[in-house]
Amino acid sequence: MVDKKQVRLSIKQLRRIKTWQLVILLILAGFITATLLRLNNVGMVQRRQAVLIADENGNREDIISRLHELQRYVAAHMNTNMGDGIYLEHQYERDRESAIYEASLQAGSTENVYKKITDACRAQYSVWSRYFQCVTNNLNSMPAGQDFSTTVKLPNIGTYKHNFVSPVWSPDFTGWSLVICVIIAIVIIVRLLGLIVLKIILRYRYKSI
Repeated sequence: MVDKKQVRLSIKQLRRIKTWQLVILLILAGFITATLLRLNNVGMVQRRQAVLIADENGNREDIISRLHELQRYVAAHMNTNMGDGIYLEHQYERDRESAIYEASLQAGSTENVYKKITDACRAQYSVWSRYFQCVTNNLNSMPAGQDFSTTVKLPNIGTYKHNFVSPVWSPDFTGWSLVICVIIAIVIIVRLLGLIVLKIILRYRYKSI
């Protein structure tokens, strides 16, 4: 009888907190978490845009500063994945033009050859990474007699691409709100499983109940 009373008491204790109350609490916590995750992503987008603006303006110190700010933010906040990363398109163009100008002092046709290649690739591709690849492929496929790389030392394309890793979980408001959601979900699952197990025990072990 003692065991049977204990089972009944356990069921009564589990029923004190209603499942629908926990579900509503989980929905509210989930909404808050989703909002914070969205704000994290918006913060990354704003800082990435600041890098692009600095790149367009051409101030190297400002570009570096904005990149560091973006890196710190992404590294400290979840849901700030940058996808394919960010390309310093304008800085590459400036450095490329500088390299072309220096080479053109030694070979007058160099600039025209490169301009034809870049114009053709730009007409084919709007995505910057594909444009880079097109230019690189065309330069590498030039005949030996027109080896462009011996005339112009182009900047390394890879150094103009930046991508930072976002953590899976971060110890900020967003991260802790996610933890709360997980805890509530676990409590709901454990509560439901507990009720099912206790009812099975009462039904099959104490058939008189």
